[in-house]
Amino acid sequence: MTETPDEPAEDLPTPSLADLMAGEEDDLSDADYVASRVAEATRPGFHSGFVCFVGRPNAGKSTLTNALVGARIAIATDKPETTRHVIRGVVSTEDAQLVVIDTPGLHKPRTLLGERLNDLVRGTWSEVDVIGVCLPCNQRIGPGDTFLVRQIAELGHRPALVAVATKSDLVSDSRLMEHLASITALEDELGVHFEHIVPCSAVAGEQVDELRETLISLLPEGPAYYPEGEITEEPTETLVAELIREAALDGVREELPHSIAVEIVEMGERPDRPADRPLLDVVASLIVERESQKGIMIGHKGAHIKQVGTDARAQITALLGTPVHLDLQVKVLKDWQSDPKYLNRLGF
Repeated sequence: MTETPDEPAEDLPTPSLADLMAGEEDDLSDADYVASRVAEATRPGFHSGFVCFVGRPNAGKSTLTNALVGARIAIATDKPETTRHVIRGVVSTEDAQLVVIDTPGLHKPRTLLGERLNDLVRGTWSEVDVIGVCLPCNQRIGPGDTFLVRQIAELGHRPALVAVATKSDLVSDSRLMEHLASITALEDELGVHFEHIVPCSAVAGEQVDELRETLISLLPEGPAYYPEGEITEEPTETLVAELIREAALDGVREELPHSIAVEIVEMGERPDRPADRPLLDVVASLIVERESQKGIMIGHKGAHIKQVGTDARAQITALLGTPVHLDLQVKVLKDWQSDPKYLNRLGF
């Protein structure tokens, strides 16, 4: 079951991007027609655009995305390489609309999946107005950060850059100042310019509002691409699958997180339920690569898979506001991370 956004009301001052593309113009190309409709819909003084957060794995990108949007649209764990999809969150204010794109962490790929995720990250860079480079305060700036920023510096069309010193709540004031100095040194070393350097903590809520205003200040004038009140374009099935995967990642061994994927087999409201007592049925497969991993995921006498179900049900119910009956299965797809057929099937 994939939710379809409600049609925007007719009196909205700025139509969505889908509205802008509606209709036909024989004497204009599709691109020219959309551009002309965007120009018509742009309200003087209203700013809109796209920002993506990049950084090494576990740099706090997903947590920051959730903090800016004000809802959990991206899963966040202490396991590296958790994010596997480009996730868009919408931040709307009276005078602006900021579309936040959370991307997987750029990393040295070990599988075909890793290669595809890196390509996804690089492809996003050229499509945004601002890149927020996440540099966690509790880690020294190292070769991975240098490599990442150098890659951005070599873009033909370079968006505005903002350095985001994430996890500022985990360090002392003196360590924070040292970290900010290291970011400035990185500018000099690589010949890039950060429009702003913003320390913040998404977990503690420190400087998140300031970061939002900083990002909005760098956006061009433009239309609202999404209706008021919409916070993500992610299909409900994708959000549910990610919440199940988040629950499955908790407490597993280091080598297992990379091997876990979730596939929604069936999802829908149970028929013949009273209107005031709906129930959502979800059947999902937890995908692993080896039989030994299947045993770990199930746990002793099924203890781990039961805990995953309990945790995931609570999160899905909180997200959708509907009680959930969750049926979890564990399935082995041998070496799925390097098999194009399996990757395509799982949406990568």
